[in-house]
Amino acid sequence: MVPRLFIAIRPPHAIRNALLDAMQGVERARWQDDGQLHLTLRFLGETDHHRANDLASALASVSASPFALSVRGSGIFERKGTVHTLWAGVEPSEPLQRLQARIERVCQQVGFAPETRKFVPHITLARLNASAGPLAQFLARTGDLRFGEWTVDDFRLYESHLDPGGARYEPVVRYPLA
Repeated sequence: MVPRLFIAIRPPHAIRNALLDAMQGVERARWQDDGQLHLTLRFLGETDHHRANDLASALASVSASPFALSVRGSGIFERKGTVHTLWAGVEPSEPLQRLQARIERVCQQVGFAPETRKFVPHITLARLNASAGPLAQFLARTGDLRFGEWTVDDFRLYESHLDPGGARYEPVVRYPLA
C-alpha cells in the first residue's frame, strides 16, 4: 500500500480540548476527533516508499527555533460555492511562515511539485457536505475564538489512513525544533 503523507504541527492537549469543546451546533457536520486535530504545513498525498524515505531523511535538515502560536477565530473553505470545511484559525506569525517555507523547499528538493494553494494556517474542525445544517450561528459564536498561546517545539510527518469511519492519522517521524 502506498503511504498518504502530510507534514503538520500537533497542538498540545489543552488546545485540542478547547477546540473539541467548541465543536457543536452544526447538524450533520463530521466533527474531527482528538487524533485528527493538527495544523497542516504541507499535504503530500500518496507517495511511493522510496520518495517517502527520502523525504523523512530530508526533513531532518529543516532548522527552526521553537515559537509561539495561538488559535484565533474561525472560518470556512468552499469550492465552487459549496462549503466543505469548518476551521479554527491560527494566528499568522513570521516563524510559522518561515518553517512552512523551509518545509516546502525540502519537499520540492525531494521531487514533489510546488504547492499551488496559498498557506492558510488553520486547524480543521469539521468536514461538511450539502446535508450539513446552517453555519451562521457557529461562525458567529466562534468568530472571536481565542485560545492561549502554546510553544511549537516540533513538527511531524504523518501517514493518513482512510477508513470507513474517517481518516486516521499516524505520526511517522517527529522533528524537534532547536
